[in-house]
Amino acid sequence: MKRYNVYSEHLQEKFGKRVYKLPINLPGTCPNRDGSVGTGGCIFCDEEGAGFQCLPNTVSIANQIEKNKNFFKKRFSAEKFIAYFQSFTNTYIGLEQFKSNILEVVKDPEIVGLSISTRPDCINDAYLDFLAKLQDTRDLNINIELGLQTVNYHTLKFVNRGHTLAEFIDAQLRIKKRRFESVAHIILNLPGDDMVDVIENAKIVSALEIDYVKLHSLYIVKGTKLGDLYEQGLIDLISLDEYVERVIVFLEYLDPRIIIQRLVGKGPRGNLYFCNWSTSWWKIKEQIEWVLEERDTYQGKKFNYLNGGALKRKNLI
Repeated sequence: MKRYNVYSEHLQEKFGKRVYKLPINLPGTCPNRDGSVGTGGCIFCDEEGAGFQCLPNTVSIANQIEKNKNFFKKRFSAEKFIAYFQSFTNTYIGLEQFKSNILEVVKDPEIVGLSISTRPDCINDAYLDFLAKLQDTRDLNINIELGLQTVNYHTLKFVNRGHTLAEFIDAQLRIKKRRFESVAHIILNLPGDDMVDVIENAKIVSALEIDYVKLHSLYIVKGTKLGDLYEQGLIDLISLDEYVERVIVFLEYLDPRIIIQRLVGKGPRGNLYFCNWSTSWWKIKEQIEWVLEERDTYQGKKFNYLNGGALKRKNLI
């Protein structure tokens, strides 16, 4: 019995073959770094812009694709790929450069999809219209990843996100209007958030009909604003058991049709104050799955209750 919608299984069912995401790392910035909406970026963000698992951004797009393809083919017997524009804010560049980056990727016949990571306040209609035409003409599966992190606007302000929940909602509506799939990134253990926020995250993501969710725990990098606060003893972190509990509750309130891309993230190696309670992300994932089994609970259990039981567990059985 499935307890939650697993991303790898979803890809296999959707494409009928092994599909893996290829990270594409390009130079960039974001409006929260260059002064457009703020400076310094999010207090947890380091200089790599979340691209620590990528090849250097000095490597050409074509070479990144080729090297990553060879790796995934040898290690996982991958057959097709989703190009993942991962680091920084990929729609916060000139439109012509954005088009050039995308068109360079889709030259490869083994690319069946695009995943474009950006900010809620950087969803531009001209960029979306270009992608919509490309999706129609090239038969590509396109999703837009938005860093929400939390629906608590007090916490969003504290971590210096530079956007609000309203901008996330607006971005999601424009994404869905063009029939793209959407991904929401959520950090379940941000300082200041509690279980009420966890439940509200699940409810709002469900109401907006998000397609995919990425959960990740907060990691603290030395040299960041958050790192400085942690070193001064001004940041309280929840325990691993509490994080597991938050994931369980989040899943219970989440629409069972949403696909879970991950339950816990990975942090960059070295230069860290804190990451995943010094535990393997895989062990944390197994602990979450064990608790789901032990309690006989599952994704959407309380969502179904809130909605009068109208949605059955057909996607989880």
